Amino acid sequence: MNQPNPNSQQTVLITDDNPENIFFLGEILKKHYNVKAATNGDEALRILWGKNPPSLVLMDVVMPEMDGFEVCRRLKSRPSSQNIPVIFVTALDETIDETKGFEAGGADYIRKPFQPSTVLARVKTHLAIYDQNRVLEEKVIARTQTLAKRSQDLSDTQDVTIFAMATLAEYRDNETGTHILRTQRYVKVLATYLMGLDKYKDQLNPAIVELLYKSAPMHDIGKVGVSDNILLKPGKLTHDEFDEMKKHTTYGLEVIVKAEKSLGVDPKTSFLRFAREIAYTHQEKWDGSGYPEGIKGEEIPLSGRIMAIADVYDALISKRVYKPALTHNATVKIIEHGKGTHFDPDVVKAFHEVKEEFRKIALHFVENEEERAALESSE
Repeated sequence: MNQPNPNSQQTVLITDDNPENIFFLGEILKKHYNVKAATNGDEALRILWGKNPPSLVLMDVVMPEMDGFEVCRRLKSRPSSQNIPVIFVTALDETIDETKGFEAGGADYIRKPFQPSTVLARVKTHLAIYDQNRVLEEKVIARTQTLAKRSQDLSDTQDVTIFAMATLAEYRDNETGTHILRTQRYVKVLATYLMGLDKYKDQLNPAIVELLYKSAPMHDIGKVGVSDNILLKPGKLTHDEFDEMKKHTTYGLEVIVKAEKSLGVDPKTSFLRFAREIAYTHQEKWDGSGYPEGIKGEEIPLSGRIMAIADVYDALISKRVYKPALTHNATVKIIEHGKGTHFDPDVVKAFHEVKEEFRKIALHFVENEEERAALESSE
């Protein structure tokens, strides 16, 4: 039976192996709804899973091969049809476990013989609930998509902010842009390894690791406050010049704090919080002999302890006018020698496990043949 009602978009599917029951129910419903019919479970599922599925099902319980409960269970197993309400139809003299029907996903029961007013009232009620749920679901989906778009826009804005600030420092520094590209990848490798350790499971997760990766390029943002004659000096710095260079950590903190205030973000939840930590503390040392505050051990934020190794590794394997590029193996020995003095012992252990990944990153962004030879050296 398929008697469309041109004044209604709602369709009711009657599933019953008795043609007389289909006829009687169809006569009750056809003035108010489009009506479709199926005489067995397989046929009902084909209709329900086809194009333009019905909005509600009147389902006979006792049918050969596949009973109404099984049809309902299969219907509810698919996301595309799981919200379609099912009203079970059963005779008064049939012993039916109603709990089983509700557990299968049924919404209601109608007893035979049919009372037209009861059928119409039950169908109308459940279609209204179905429509309300569908509208609510559509609103939730639309709202979720809007929030996702806003979240992506915010993430893009944050990325641009970080990139712009990092690039500002890069343009004034005599070190190369590849230093930024390499160190941020070292940071990600170290943080990812540490994330897998029980000790750091509350401090690191994929979202934080990604934010550390994005924030790492800002570790030297404070160099924008260092004078050109020091920053661009083609050689080693004097003691006084080095004291002035040390201030880049404090300048970095000030720059990022001002940026947070300008953006109106809470420093406790700011997307720049790790950039702030890294810029200010990446020159601190585990034994307290670093700067700017001389804090030690776990007083140093984890982000700063990770950045310290990434920064030193890259500085050692890089060629400068005042020094040659050290080999990868020599650099590894220096970092491992600094375990417990310069560097956090846990981060050094992590570095030891991922040192070959450091080498691969450095080789990928290598800038000259001297550095390549040093990285490829087995000495």
